[in-house]
Amino acid sequence: MKRRFTRIEKILYSCAVVTLIGTATTVKAGTFSSFRNGESVGIAIDKTVTGKVVSSDDNSPVPGVTVLVKNSTVGTTTDADGTYRITVPNDNAVLVFSAVGFTTQEVTVGARSAVDISMSVDQKTLNEVVVVGYGTQKKSQLTGAISSVSSREIGELPVTNARQALQGRAAGVDVNQAGSKPGSAPQIRIRGRRSFNASNDPLFVVDGIPLSGGIDDINPNDIASMEVLKDASSTAIYGSRGANGVVIITTKRGTPGKTTVSIDTYTGFNKELGRIDVMNGAEFAEFKRESRRAVGNYTTDEALFEPVELESIKLGRSTDYPSALLRTGRIQSHQVAVSGGTEKTQFNISGNFFKDIGVVKNQDFTRYTFRVNLDHKINDKIRVGTSTLGVYGLRNGENFNPLGGALQENPLGKPFDDNGLMIFLPTQDGLRTNPYAEIVPGAIIDERKNYRIFNSIYGEWNIVDGLKYRFNFGPDININRYGRFFGSLTNARRGAPASGGVFNEFTFNYTIENILTYAKQFNQIHNLNVTLLQSYQKDNFEASSINVTGIPASTQQFYNLGAASLINSVGTGLREWALLSYMARVNYDYKEKYLLTATIRADGSSRFGANNKFGYFPSLAVGWNVSSEPFLQNVRWLDMAKLRLSYGSTGNQAIDPYQTQSQLSRTAYDWNTTAAFGYRPGSIGNPDLRWESSATANAGLDFSFFKGRISGAIEYYVTTTTDLLAPQPLPNSTGFGGFTTNIGKTQNTGIELSLSTVNIDRGSFRWNTDLMFTRNREEILELANGKVDDIAAGRFIGQPLSVIYDYKKIGIWQANEADEAARYQSKVGEIKVQDLNNDGIINALDRQILGSAVPDFVAGLTNRFEYKGFDLSFFLYARAGQFIVSSFHNDRNQLAGRYNNLDVDYWTPDNPTNEFPRPNVNQEFPRYNSSLLYFDGSFIKVRNINFGYNVPSNWASKLGMSSLRLYTSIQQPFIFSEYRTKYKGIDPEVELDNGPSNQNRGISSDLSPATSIYTFGLNARF
Repeated sequence: MKRRFTRIEKILYSCAVVTLIGTATTVKAGTFSSFRNGESVGIAIDKTVTGKVVSSDDNSPVPGVTVLVKNSTVGTTTDADGTYRITVPNDNAVLVFSAVGFTTQEVTVGARSAVDISMSVDQKTLNEVVVVGYGTQKKSQLTGAISSVSSREIGELPVTNARQALQGRAAGVDVNQAGSKPGSAPQIRIRGRRSFNASNDPLFVVDGIPLSGGIDDINPNDIASMEVLKDASSTAIYGSRGANGVVIITTKRGTPGKTTVSIDTYTGFNKELGRIDVMNGAEFAEFKRESRRAVGNYTTDEALFEPVELESIKLGRSTDYPSALLRTGRIQSHQVAVSGGTEKTQFNISGNFFKDIGVVKNQDFTRYTFRVNLDHKINDKIRVGTSTLGVYGLRNGENFNPLGGALQENPLGKPFDDNGLMIFLPTQDGLRTNPYAEIVPGAIIDERKNYRIFNSIYGEWNIVDGLKYRFNFGPDININRYGRFFGSLTNARRGAPASGGVFNEFTFNYTIENILTYAKQFNQIHNLNVTLLQSYQKDNFEASSINVTGIPASTQQFYNLGAASLINSVGTGLREWALLSYMARVNYDYKEKYLLTATIRADGSSRFGANNKFGYFPSLAVGWNVSSEPFLQNVRWLDMAKLRLSYGSTGNQAIDPYQTQSQLSRTAYDWNTTAAFGYRPGSIGNPDLRWESSATANAGLDFSFFKGRISGAIEYYVTTTTDLLAPQPLPNSTGFGGFTTNIGKTQNTGIELSLSTVNIDRGSFRWNTDLMFTRNREEILELANGKVDDIAAGRFIGQPLSVIYDYKKIGIWQANEADEAARYQSKVGEIKVQDLNNDGIINALDRQILGSAVPDFVAGLTNRFEYKGFDLSFFLYARAGQFIVSSFHNDRNQLAGRYNNLDVDYWTPDNPTNEFPRPNVNQEFPRYNSSLLYFDGSFIKVRNINFGYNVPSNWASKLGMSSLRLYTSIQQPFIFSEYRTKYKGIDPEVELDNGPSNQNRGISSDLSPATSIYTFGLNARF
């Protein structure tokens, strides 16, 4: 069926067209002059200088070169023949020649009237080193699909979490941040989802050490670069953990030279960007009346409303409960770093304080980080070093959000008495307590403390020329303490005794790696690099918890649980796993023109059954630097073109330990009339459980045109995942619900585009653009019974891993459709759903696939402008075509008039809308109410606008600084989405989850609202 483009998609395509037009625009060469009071102020002209600029490669003329008189605004550009003409004040004038793709040169004029120069091609881009895992490579030699995000791009956003820096910056990476709760981490999916029940999260590698504890504790300011490995050629070196992609993070290290002290600080505030719109007092009163009119049961207000409601109606009183729970949030980050060293020892030391106070009261996040990166050269053969991270975090309100209850509260209630004292039950409804009670200091405590020490310790030994051994050791200690307390006068307790609990987690994970590399060039044309790896990783996780009721004094919170009158539960747990790995990789190139990468990795995991401990993951990739061929040497507009092809396999071991083993469960029984406990079989083991395996074919093209003015990469891939780890249902007569096994097959196909353009480069003014575009398609190929749908699990052949499968709302039954509505056992004013098979009956056979959370495409667009010390950048991010589940359109859309409702366009005889059904006191929820949940989630976000000024160096030096930059930024000032403008939604950005349960997740009323963040900061270097 042909799908019409939504308004959001039309805007996105228009943006892409405008970008391409901007790229192709050529600014005419001209001279620069300064102005004062509207009049041109000329510079004294002593003589005219002419000349020609050619390329050192082939002596061809270079047009568009900017020629400036240093320390002035006088300038021009070369024409199509590479010639220029400029006036200079005297013989001491210095001309500065600059152009995209060439090395900038400075030439003193002297007595000459003609200055010709030969400009060298800047090979910096092609020779840029990229981290590829267990080593580095030049970009020109890469054969895998890798996207990079630099520290500059990370620094453009005041991000809390390093994951956020990837959003819209790396093709093939889908990053979703749902809500604005401080300390929350976004979800990352690289090239879609592959697995039903195993994890779809990527592997994170920090300073060479694969993590098990995530990157949420890492300070984004400490990151030098982030590389995303996407295809099998680049991820196969990580074997069983590379199926979902790999994110390699490299932190900043010291360099020999002068010691540099850096101060990076910003502060700001955040405000809600929209709110769920519920009815005020007058609107709710009319809604309640209509709910009685629908059944002929409305007579007078006095018969319908309770006394406090009547008082509010008479006084025109309406209580906006959500407003009292919200505030203007604050955010701040302050970092000091010291970097430098000698040829033997380099260091980078940093400390950071970060605090985010959310817009919902009782929600905040504080983090202290301290990092020491140290490298020391013992002698010409041996080098050692460490990266040490220490973190202390404090988060309040991780599981707390009173907004959901506040949105339901009757606005005609009275929250405070005439003396200003809080009324715990604002109305006679005993189930609806006062939302203000949730934010009374000390009433609810939801606190998490986090302590983490992560190390990456290494030693390198250059055995002989070209042969190097490296030892890595990465211990990671992570401690979490969760404390919760609910006072008596809260909605959770409703006057019952206070309750509380503590949950502790202790994780110790360590990695040991032995790496041997050999690099050799033969006859100056053959380049060989061999990497061999042996690795061992072990994880130990311990947990303990206690929950009690009857805490005698609220001031005790959860610090004296032994004083409680009732212990509800006590528990401890231990979980361990280990991974043993071997890897070999060979990189070969001929004249850096023909490239080959071959990798094989073997992983043995304790998580799998006795018969399948080891998995084997090979890959092969080839590359061809087409632009190095003789027949393209005279193509002046082509800088670089490289074709890449790869195919390989990676695995997924991300299931919980012990799933392959038969386990016992405790059971209660009668032992000689005495209650006793025993144990029974609790699960079925599966010693034949195998690894999930993902085979990926990837084709890519890297390119650069017009001396670097246009550059980027295009990728096409197909990933097929087999032996999916999923539960296999069993008949209840077996006594078990099912067991974990390998079933089914899925496939992801997609295209990716990364494009960077220099639209204008005229000396003092520069405009460049980065565009990222991703289109991924998920598809189930097989399930447990082959190519047969599993409707009960919500899985369908040929569809994404999770879909929205439900009745389709096509309107509201209108007055002239009463007879037809009766045929479907419905009434006028109720929801009308589609009779899919036209059999005159609405039943399960009329459910259909309405859509999925997988977007048609994801795009990011960054524009940067620089002019005489000023810089401006803005970043647009968009997702289009995905469906979202908006659960508050269901649970906050009840018909009986007991709880407050969304302020929606509901049906009445005088308002025959097709949007929402008629209120009805006899229906708490409308029939087919789930059909109200689903919306087009397409959106465009202005993710960030950043404006800065680099203070002139002579001014900064007077302040004792080598450089100083002042800036201000606005994060997410605008969201363009039909879901917000038409359907009163908040933020359409929602996590892309797994399985049929995804239909019950989505956007709830308990999510913190979207926010706009305004910051002011400075970057100072001493």
